[in-house]
Amino acid sequence: MSRAEDIFQKLIYFGEDAIDEFILNRQTEELFLDFKQAVSDGKNFTTLHRDDRKNLAKAISGFGNSEGGVVLWGVECSRDLEAGDVAKAKVKVRNVHRFLSWLENAISGCTIPSHNKVRNHIVSVDENGDGFVATYIPKCDIAPLMTTGSNSIYIRSGSNNVPAPYAVIAGMFGKAPQPNVELLMGDRKIEALENVDEDMLYPNSIDNPPSQYVKISFALQASNSSNVIARELYLSCRVIEDGGEYNKVRFANYNQMDSIPGIEGQLNLITRPELRLPPRGIIKFCNVEIILSPYIDEDFKLEGVIGADQAAPRDFRIYIPKNKLRSYVAKVIRGEENSTQLLAEFFSEYVAGEL
Repeated sequence: MSRAEDIFQKLIYFGEDAIDEFILNRQTEELFLDFKQAVSDGKNFTTLHRDDRKNLAKAISGFGNSEGGVVLWGVECSRDLEAGDVAKAKVKVRNVHRFLSWLENAISGCTIPSHNKVRNHIVSVDENGDGFVATYIPKCDIAPLMTTGSNSIYIRSGSNNVPAPYAVIAGMFGKAPQPNVELLMGDRKIEALENVDEDMLYPNSIDNPPSQYVKISFALQASNSSNVIARELYLSCRVIEDGGEYNKVRFANYNQMDSIPGIEGQLNLITRPELRLPPRGIIKFCNVEIILSPYIDEDFKLEGVIGADQAAPRDFRIYIPKNKLRSYVAKVIRGEENSTQLLAEFFSEYVAGEL
């Protein structure tokens, strides 16, 4: 997971507490993080204010042409002679849902070409509808990005977006296109099953075996969203903690891949040399089955990475603290919600990565 994505995920998981921590620790603006106050208040405008649009365009160009970054809207900075610009106070965005809509509408017109992977998230909102928004700008695979207002190409330098020198721009144009491999989790399914002979998991020899268990299954797939052919695609996946001795993770149906031996609980796959994945193509690495019993005594943690030759790797993670895991398994077994809701909870709350 990149530093920029790590910051964005922190804001998603911890909400306004993360902003309070930034202010308490006098977090500085840095290579991957920018603080902005929003000018748009809706009094005289029905779209994003030109100053906010200018800041958004510079950020998309600067972060997109570099290694990615996050703009946090609603934080005031102060100048520190030694540290630089540091988070000083919260200045909430007025009508945060409207501001989010204006951001979404402005993104595609901020740069040429447009950066279609920019994501926004409302960090928190109060009873008046005011709050904070985080804008995640990943590194762009079709750089350089030029702002539409000033026709400038920016890169991130320290804590600022600065116009790119000619030599840097020339290098960007001379860079050969690279494949972009993204992770997909398809064929999702969740079941609460009885401990029966046809799918035996807990033998009768076990003292007090669980009478029911939960099975979550899905396919790990990769898509090539670039305009070039991807070669030598790979997947590495490791189970760090499985939640307890009665739980297990099964990997299956990877016979068409070359498997590289690893440690217990780890799967290493790479496509065979003759396989090529065309633009917009999708390939299946394997099926995954996560078996969870009601007897939970540790966290569940699975980490992995996918990629291809000449492509940036993509990290992903499934992490469930043991208390939440106990609650989730019990809820599935009791049948309190339908499978669609339960799957949505699992993949939205416990799976992290660019999905």
